[in-house]
Amino acid sequence: MKAADVAPEAQARFPHDLMYAAATQYYLEDATQADIAKRLGVSRATVSRLLTEARRQGIVEIKVHRPATLEDGPLAANVAEALRLRRVHLVPKVSGPALGPWLAPGLARALAGVGLESGDVVLVSSGSTVYECAREGLGQFPGVTIAPAVGGQEEPQPWFQTNETTRILAERVGGVPSYLYAPALPGPELFYSLQHEPSVRKVMDLWAHAKCAIVGVGSAPLMRQVVPAFMPRDAESLREAVGDVCMRVYDRAGEPVSYPGSERLVAPGLHELRRIPSSIAVAVGAEKVLSIIAGARGGYFNQLVTDVLTAEGLLAAARRS
Repeated sequence: MKAADVAPEAQARFPHDLMYAAATQYYLEDATQADIAKRLGVSRATVSRLLTEARRQGIVEIKVHRPATLEDGPLAANVAEALRLRRVHLVPKVSGPALGPWLAPGLARALAGVGLESGDVVLVSSGSTVYECAREGLGQFPGVTIAPAVGGQEEPQPWFQTNETTRILAERVGGVPSYLYAPALPGPELFYSLQHEPSVRKVMDLWAHAKCAIVGVGSAPLMRQVVPAFMPRDAESLREAVGDVCMRVYDRAGEPVSYPGSERLVAPGLHELRRIPSSIAVAVGAEKVLSIIAGARGGYFNQLVTDVLTAEGLLAAARRS
């Protein structure tokens, strides 16, 4: 915004030369606000307001340039090659309890590269990482259909309810939600009935036509603090499991692992996940390294959004295996 475009009362609030002097000293000369206040004969609070107004009026423009090492540098390329992925999108080191604000910029770049158009279908999995990312700004994709990639679960946390993630993401990107009214693992009779229920069948049909999927990567089921109630912890087969995508559990080689009732799982099968043109996994953390590597080997996703620290761990582990 140019100074001439600002309302007269705003222009009169601070002289332009005073804003320019404060901004020059602060941004170009690395002076502290306390130093600037002494030099200009004003309070520190006034210096802060001068800097804010200088930015608002366009006297100061701040640009943040993304380091090439995070996206197009050798680390991302090497991880993609080692895991045989189409693309790896890196963000800086993730810290703090909330993952969404850190990972969302990488996911936004991945989505921007998909070429989504009105009428295209995007699937979303359950999980806290995908849920948190859905709440952030990921771009605008008007008319895109957002659909769950797994049924609902008994756990009370919102990220276990994929319809909720679907609703939030559709609202944020300007898409159209398509809800799945079915449990993740129904009983035999209900599972049979759901195959013929129109609203459920509609979403299942979307799985086969999806252009994109956003999925989380779960760590080894028996190592988690919270395991879905339908997944039997005492199942012998789960001892071989190292991770899951859309509740599809797999071993170190990426091969599917079955457990009692898993044949009734309301989620895309491995063949459907492999067929999705852009399947983007969002995962971070040392405990996810083996899960990510095995999931990539199994073809559960073809792109990855993660942070630099996890990427370094992935590359080291992949070279050892």
